[in-house]
Parts: sequence; C-alpha cells; structure tokens
Amino acid sequence: MPKEIALLIEHAVGMIGDNRYLQAVLAVALGIVLAWIASWVISLIKRGAARTKTHLDDLFLTNVKRPVTVTLLLAGLGAATLLLQMHETAEFATIGVLRTILVFVWIQFAIRVLRFVCRLLANQPEGARLIQPATLPLFDNLTLLVMVALGAYIVLQIWEVDITAWVASAGIIGLALSFAAKDTLANLFAGVFIIADAPYRIGDYVVLDSGERGRITHIGIRSTRLLTRDDVEVTVPNSLMGNSKIVNESGGPYPKYRIRIPIGVCYGEDLDKVREVLMNIATAHPRVAAAPEARVRYRRFGDWSIDLELLCWVNAPVLRGAVTDELIVSIYKAFNESGIDFPYPRQEHYIRSMVAPGTIDR
Repeated sequence: MPKEIALLIEHAVGMIGDNRYLQAVLAVALGIVLAWIASWVISLIKRGAARTKTHLDDLFLTNVKRPVTVTLLLAGLGAATLLLQMHETAEFATIGVLRTILVFVWIQFAIRVLRFVCRLLANQPEGARLIQPATLPLFDNLTLLVMVALGAYIVLQIWEVDITAWVASAGIIGLALSFAAKDTLANLFAGVFIIADAPYRIGDYVVLDSGERGRITHIGIRSTRLLTRDDVEVTVPNSLMGNSKIVNESGGPYPKYRIRIPIGVCYGEDLDKVREVLMNIATAHPRVAAAPEARVRYRRFGDWSIDLELLCWVNAPVLRGAVTDELIVSIYKAFNESGIDFPYPRQEHYIRSMVAPGTIDR
C-alpha cells in the first residue's frame, strides 16, 4: 500500500516540472502535508468518539494516529526515492528500509489493539467472558509471539530473503525436540489448556482420581500443586491433571458443600420424632448453612434398623470434617436424651429339637 501511495504522489509531483530534485523535495513536502491533514482528521473524529460509551473506538483512534501519519510520511520519502532515479541497489535498500519501518509501526499498533481487546473480553460479566482474567498473561504473550513472527516474515519477504531452507531446518529441529521432550511438551500444552479452560482455580478444593483431596495452591505451566488436609503439598504434572477425572468440590453455582450423616434407628421408634430431633440439631448448629435447608431422608429397611440420612450444607468444603464430627456428637447426645435407641447387629438362633447323637431317623 505505501508503494501505491508513493506512486500517486510521484505522479502528482511529476506534473510540476522536469527537475527531479525539486520533484523529490515536493514529494516529501506533500507527504508531510498529508500526514498533518490525516492527524487533524483523526483528532477531530476522536473528539466525537469520546462521547460514546465504549472505550474501544477511543483506543483505536489514539493508536492508529501514529501509524497513519508515519505511513504518509514514508510514502512521501518513497516517492522522493523513486523520483530521484537512484541506482537500482540503492533504491532497493532505501525502499526496503522504509517498508521495514512501516511494518514495525503497524505490528506495534496491532499488538496494542489485540491486547486491549483481550482485556475487554476478560472484563465482561462472568457468564459472557470469552477469556478468563487469569489467562490474560498467556494471551498477551501469545499475541506478541504471533505478531512478531508475522512481522519477521513480512520483513524477510521485503528483503527478498528465501526462507525455504530455514523452514525445513526448523521442521527438523522441531521434530527432534518433540521426541526428546514429549513429556515436557505434554505438560506445557495441558497447562495452557487448564489455564484457558479453568476447570478449577486457586483456592478450590478438589479430589483427584488417586484419592488425594486438597486445596489448589498453584497452577503453573508444567504442574499443579494442592495442599492436602494433612498439610502436605502434592505436585501433579498437568498432563495427568488434564487426562484425569477431577472432582471440584468448590465448583458449581456456589462454593457450599453438602454433607451426609448416615444414621440407623431401631424398629418401633417414632419416625416423626426422629426427624424432628435431627432437624432441630441441624438448624441450631452455627456452621450449618440456612440455605439450602437441611433435610432428613429415610432410605431403606435394613436388617436390624431403619436407615436414614441427615443432609445439610456447609459454606465451604473445608468445613466438612469438623461439622460432621460436631453433628455426630450432637446426634448421639440428643438421641440418648430423647430415648431413641441406636440399633446394633444381633442374631437369634432357634433350636428345633434336642436328640441324642446317633438316634436320628434315616
């Protein structure tokens, strides 16, 4: 595009006279004037955009002003270079330098705009987020790498550098590295997907396939760490975390956790009274959540008891063990005070007859 602008400037200046040095000076002057006009127009548009609610247009106009003015200035210099009719090598070098500067300016503009868009997507409400705030550094670095690679490719094309051999060498090196560091790469990619997908966050209580339960303390590119209830830190490679079933006890619509207290009462007990005693214990406990409400569910007729469960919620999974302990103690005391008996396994044997050995009829 800058070369086309330079050709237009060259054509416009060419109608003035045959003095190529004067034409080159006028081309540079015309480029400066066009750059000033463009800067003034963008500033005028920016004043109107300041009245809108979104900040995206303000940021775009603020950042696009510099590359547009630089493009017009470089177009004037490019036109002057063409008008001077320099030696082919000198002309190629001069145009190459101007185009390289132009690529750097526009790549920098693209990086700024893309990073702002990423932050805008991350600051949306929870249900509408396309990018999680924790993954912003990842997207920033990815944007930088992609745009730098694109800029380097364009610059090499400007200077007519054949990159076929480089691409082949990079492919061979990449293949060798992929075999040598396949585990590291697996952990790296799994870490990227875990950060992007966010199946769990720092502070969540999770249960691994192997049975470990603990709080997530660190999510890295290579591994994830969790602190168990024994205050032991477990480090798990991300490749295992990405391919395993992970139970996130802090996930769901809220971080509350339901606990179950299995109980058995003897046949013949007043089941309504049992329900009332259990509900009183649950509602009176200070660390049992009021919502959702606690409930009692009778499950089955057992061999020597009627089996039921007290279901209630605590505000965080970390409270599960302590609240379970307190509820069991309270239930035991309340049942003793209310005269509700706990069943215990027992068997009754009935002997049909007593006969002397060897006298059984055959």
